Amino acid sequence: MKISTKGRYALRMLIDLAEHGSGRFVSLKEISDRQNISKKYLEQIIQIFNKTDVLRANRGAQGGYMLSRSPEKYTVGEILRLTEGSLSPVDCVDQDPIMCERSINCPTLPVWRGLAKVVNEYLDGITLQDLVDQHKERGAYDYMI
Repeated sequence: MKISTKGRYALRMLIDLAEHGSGRFVSLKEISDRQNISKKYLEQIIQIFNKTDVLRANRGAQGGYMLSRSPEKYTVGEILRLTEGSLSPVDCVDQDPIMCERSINCPTLPVWRGLAKVVNEYLDGITLQDLVDQHKERGAYDYMI
């Protein structure tokens, strides 16, 4: 499995909102400047989230975006499934019932199911707040003048 640029940038954008939002709307320009991601690309990512309850938007001079929930209510798995679709290593794992004619005798199906389970449990066990906290612990906010 490989996470696309869209998925990685979406995660960075939401972490940025968690770090810098604090109850205020943040412009895409601010996020773009801090994350070194083009504003145009962020606009494409926003389109994915507009159909969900992930973000709140505000237009106008004080416009921008903010998280609609607190950072500990978002998981990395949720965000990546929105941007990437399935996180499963093979298509058949997402099917119920599995449409593959070989599934009954497939020797690799348990491997793919196990891998999907581990990946999803791992990513669903990490919240945006966890990532913000880890970022702070690594000294991302230690400024020297």
